[in-house]
Amino acid sequence: MAARAHGAASLSPDKTVFLCFSSCKSQCFCTSSSRLSVFKRVYSRTFLLNIGRNKLFKLNSADAKELNDLSLLRRPTQSPTPTPAPRPQWRRLKRRERKQKRGKRGGIRARQAASPHKPAIPSIVLANVRSLDNKLDYIRLLCSSQRNVKDCCVFVFTETWLSDSVPDRAIQLDQLTCYRADRVVVAGSKTRGGGLCIYINDAWCRDAVAVCKYCSPVLEFMVIKCRPFYLPREYTAILLCAVYIPPSSNGNNRSEALNELYQHISEQQTAHPDAFLIVAGDFNHADLKSVFPKIQQHIDFPTQGNNTLDFVYTTQKGAYKAFPLPHLGASDHITVMLMPAYRPLVKVTKPVRKQIQVWPEGSSEALQDCFDTTDWSMFKQAATYNNTTDLQEYAETVTAYINKCTEDVTVTKTITVRANQKPWMTGEVYRLLKARNVAFRTGDEASLKTARANLSRGIREAKRQYSRGISHHFKDSRDTRSLWRGIQTITDHKPPPQTCDSTISLLNELNTFFARFEVQNSTTAQKTPPPPGDQVMTLSPDNVRRSLSRINARKAPGPDNIPGRVLRDCAVELTDVFTDIFNISLNQAVVPTCFKATTIIPVPKKSSPSCFNDYRPVALTPILMKCFERLVMQHIKSVLPPSLDPFQFAYRPNRLTDDAISTALHSALTHLDKKGSYVRMLFIDFSSAFNTIIPQQLTQKLVQLGLNTSLCNWLLDFLTGRPQAVRVGSNTSSTIILNTGAPQGCVLSPLLFTLLTHDCTPSHSSNLFIKFADDTTVVGLISKRDEADYRSEVSRLAVWCRDNNLSLNVEKTKEIVVDFRRAHTQHAPLTINGASVERVSSTKFLGVHITEDLSWTNNTTALAKKSQQRLYFLRKLRRARAPAPITYTFYRGTIESILTSCITVWFGACNASCQKTLQRIVKAAERIIGVPLPSLQDIYSTRLTKKALCIAADPSHPMQSFFSLLPSGRRLRSLQARTSRLKDSFFHQAVRKLNSLPALPPLPSSAPQTSCTVTPIRPSGS
Repeated sequence: MAARAHGAASLSPDKTVFLCFSSCKSQCFCTSSSRLSVFKRVYSRTFLLNIGRNKLFKLNSADAKELNDLSLLRRPTQSPTPTPAPRPQWRRLKRRERKQKRGKRGGIRARQAASPHKPAIPSIVLANVRSLDNKLDYIRLLCSSQRNVKDCCVFVFTETWLSDSVPDRAIQLDQLTCYRADRVVVAGSKTRGGGLCIYINDAWCRDAVAVCKYCSPVLEFMVIKCRPFYLPREYTAILLCAVYIPPSSNGNNRSEALNELYQHISEQQTAHPDAFLIVAGDFNHADLKSVFPKIQQHIDFPTQGNNTLDFVYTTQKGAYKAFPLPHLGASDHITVMLMPAYRPLVKVTKPVRKQIQVWPEGSSEALQDCFDTTDWSMFKQAATYNNTTDLQEYAETVTAYINKCTEDVTVTKTITVRANQKPWMTGEVYRLLKARNVAFRTGDEASLKTARANLSRGIREAKRQYSRGISHHFKDSRDTRSLWRGIQTITDHKPPPQTCDSTISLLNELNTFFARFEVQNSTTAQKTPPPPGDQVMTLSPDNVRRSLSRINARKAPGPDNIPGRVLRDCAVELTDVFTDIFNISLNQAVVPTCFKATTIIPVPKKSSPSCFNDYRPVALTPILMKCFERLVMQHIKSVLPPSLDPFQFAYRPNRLTDDAISTALHSALTHLDKKGSYVRMLFIDFSSAFNTIIPQQLTQKLVQLGLNTSLCNWLLDFLTGRPQAVRVGSNTSSTIILNTGAPQGCVLSPLLFTLLTHDCTPSHSSNLFIKFADDTTVVGLISKRDEADYRSEVSRLAVWCRDNNLSLNVEKTKEIVVDFRRAHTQHAPLTINGASVERVSSTKFLGVHITEDLSWTNNTTALAKKSQQRLYFLRKLRRARAPAPITYTFYRGTIESILTSCITVWFGACNASCQKTLQRIVKAAERIIGVPLPSLQDIYSTRLTKKALCIAADPSHPMQSFFSLLPSGRRLRSLQARTSRLKDSFFHQAVRKLNSLPALPPLPSSAPQTSCTVTPIRPSGS
């Protein structure tokens, strides 16, 4: 109080007004001509209100006027009895009139500021400091001036230039734990420089340990395993790897450094398969994606001048967003701030509620007894009028009865599936969890203690039961279904497909889009009267029973809702009634509408579909009709000639994709061995090829191939009058009747398409058509720059497609020009229907990447990238303590199958570097499994021999003539080659391989060479 009085007395009287509130309290205000100066004193609201209520305090008129002019007094009310103010009428302000926008801030910066120490993955500051000891003040200044840097979870510094003479306390930062890896003096390395340091924020994690440190002349790295306070359920730990690769490293040293880093990181991923991996540091032009093709890089701006030398890699795409910060002192690298953009699965994926059908114990036996005692003849009698059976009514009543009996013996339950739900979280665990929460809310300590103990015991028991269930799958490696079910349970290597919006309007629009080819069909389907003596196909009960007993019970049912389990388990009881229905259908050439109905399940092709074409239609047809189609397909194949369309490699015995690729490449390489020649390869893409089939045109071609009229009429009825609807969840669109195309979910559709295109053959000997289902490739062998035959062939093919209602997708059709001539010329673009075809340097041909220089680097890179991803699931199997035979089976089914895809086509021609890249993955898998694995070279040799013998023993194969015996009968005739490209191709390698065998197995006599035999395109309908 004395200080206040002293301050008031020190002011001049003419600029000061004293207001005495009481005899013991005073306050001083200083007023001047330009401003009001208030002493820095803080009073509470209650204190000031008490001053205003003090009746002993009176203001004279001069002081009141002075304070009123300064807006320090409340204005008096107009009337002594104030009326209540009317309720304010809020109005909607326009956007431009609002002072503050609605909502709140979003984005990664706001999420980081709201919860800086509980991110899903840690925020990172990365810098090349060039002497950490001299940059500590700059780091402290940066942390004190920027809150986001201060709250950062991890600091990674490279080139710390520290040594053993610098103690830890000398580089300690507040609230950060330091982990350092100084440069170790080894032979060939510098004594100064290098060094790594990682600071971890104590508010984010206090459970961190250095699991690996490494230092060599070409590489330095350190790995820290962190268990932070908060971690998403999908990850078990955070693996932080700081890396420094010296700039003096040349190409060989960088390759050595990356290979060493790959080996150590793979070991850590094997030990911690569910950990989130972060690799950060100064790589100096070394690319980690060359050894980890699937890893993602997050810094997209230069970090030293115009070069990007500092990188941050993770296993999750879009996990971070990088922002540049100023240099630390005189360092030539900028500082990089990485904010987490990753969202946990529980926030990204919504819970899904779905209904499942539960089969109680003994339900299959009860259903068998029910069907065994059913008088099936009464359904036929009820549908017979004037000695003619109404097949539609007959089939509908039988399927409805089967559905009713199935509903009586099964139970339908609704379950909720969450993205991060642990598999051992059973209903009992949820019940105990709910009981614990109730006890916590009541406040009863004894009840809470008991509930917590019960929950712990329940979780342990649920985990033990889950472990026993997995072990049960691995007891017998010969039970492949149980084996792969257990592998899927552990690894989850096949995630469920994405779902789309289920609004009825969208489903109706999708259904109309999928049926868009219906307007192109102006042909009316008319059945042809069968000639006298036309034999109708008849099915025997044994064939029907075998077909029903082979049904996969796990397949989704079609629109008739009859589960595959019912048809398989009750095959004996249902054989007679379905044999009768099938034979009546063939005799009347009529397919029941309920058998040919289709339900479309739209599956998004990408995460955010932007148009209807971004949805892939997955057709569900009745399982019963699939059995019927298989029996009809066997009959059709038995009457077709084996030499029909030899260059159609799909849906034929002893034909695979590698046969088609080898045939196309051999024709091209053989022609390129000639002087002044080049090859143009056109990879044609059809728009929904199966959906554009006109049934009337197809049946005309089937008659020409020798199928009887009654069967053609049955196929015509099968392809016309098909109800189609789109379904997502419980919502279904309206039904559309289709008379065009063949649904891709049908068994007969692929065979019918190949029969439709059997007369699509080249008219010039210098061209070749390679077909694999709806994938068609035109190989044009150009000599002396004469492309007339090739261009006319493409024009004739376009006309044939128009006549047969096949839509060429010119935008997705690609062309490759293979030209090894020294004098390069500009190749004129190819046009189809007035549109230019895009010429590319590389494209995918039946799963194999083909380039214009016929090298295999792109293909091996793609295979390595895909195989690297599968190693993660192999590590999860090992962590689950799966036996070695099980992990070996998984390796062969998911990793080796990728590495050896069409291996006979490309492995013999790829360089040593590509072979080493793929073999490195085999070595990594070998370390994970713990047993020796066959090398890719051994697999290639084995499959090359097997494929060569298979082709040589097949007279119907178009390339069988290349395996011709010499007169001695002990060796094959060698194939001539001028270049190493042709010499390393499949057929040349295969002939040399068979000739190297101690004894050549018996081979059939060679037929005349038919690999280049072509027949002209026949006009449509001829």
